Amino acid sequence: MKQAKVRSEAVNKWIESFLQSMVAERGASPRTVEAYRHDLEDLSAFLSRKGIALHKSKRDNLQDYMHIVVKNGLSERTQARRLSSMHEFFRFLYSEGVRDDNPTELLDSPKIGKSLPKYLTEKEIVELINKADEKKVERLSVLLELAYASGMRVSELVGLPLTAVLQEGQMIMITGKGGKQRMVPLNDIAYRRLDNWLIGGREDSLEGARKSKWLFPSKSGTGHYTRDAFFKALKELALECGINPKRVSPHVLRHSFASHLVAHDADLRSVQKMLGHSDIATTEIYTHVMEDRLKKIISEKHPLSNIHKI
Repeated sequence: MKQAKVRSEAVNKWIESFLQSMVAERGASPRTVEAYRHDLEDLSAFLSRKGIALHKSKRDNLQDYMHIVVKNGLSERTQARRLSSMHEFFRFLYSEGVRDDNPTELLDSPKIGKSLPKYLTEKEIVELINKADEKKVERLSVLLELAYASGMRVSELVGLPLTAVLQEGQMIMITGKGGKQRMVPLNDIAYRRLDNWLIGGREDSLEGARKSKWLFPSKSGTGHYTRDAFFKALKELALECGINPKRVSPHVLRHSFASHLVAHDADLRSVQKMLGHSDIATTEIYTHVMEDRLKKIISEKHPLSNIHKI
């Protein structure tokens, strides 16, 4: 029993060291850290039942684990995340000199088809903004306008500090994944709404708001408005607009921002920078909106489309 406890503590030591490195070197979020922890502890438990130490496991042991993951009916995305967690963990052990190889390099990886992003129509976005204005809840109006005008992730949006608002050039400084910063310009309407919020609405929204460093202060544990509160407010707003609330979320606003820009001929590199994507391939999913436009062009402009009209 004592021997098992010692082995467990050794395993936890390597997992904890890995998680600490993810935070320190990559700026991993708490949710990402917990996902890695869950995956690695599940793998460790599987190996432990076979009497195998996590940090000493071989490729065949890990492949057996992935077979069980597939057999248990976990989704392809979950399978891919488990594999990614293993790969990062063993790469860490290799870099630390704990191992002289990475046993995950030749593991079979699940194939995942790219799903198209869900987004709202431009008309539906306008309906949501107008409804928010009708409710006269200024914070909700500003959050909605900013989300759609900038394409920010919800965590980036609710966690904006006052210093993120740049007067020169109507820009906003966004701190994204890994602490990477990017500047995104705001349109005139969004910037005026934000300016009005700073002049009066913000201080009226909460007692003591003047002393807060956050753009959207609240009484939450973080000191700023929460992602869950915004998520709930959007669902209620959608219901009032007659839009299925299942179709509306902060991330759908981000998808709508990108999809509408591409539909209006914005180049992918610019959209990539504004979204904070490190890889252009991630941004390319938004080219799906070009299909309808291309069909319309062919229908209206191609000579053969009008041959029966001649």
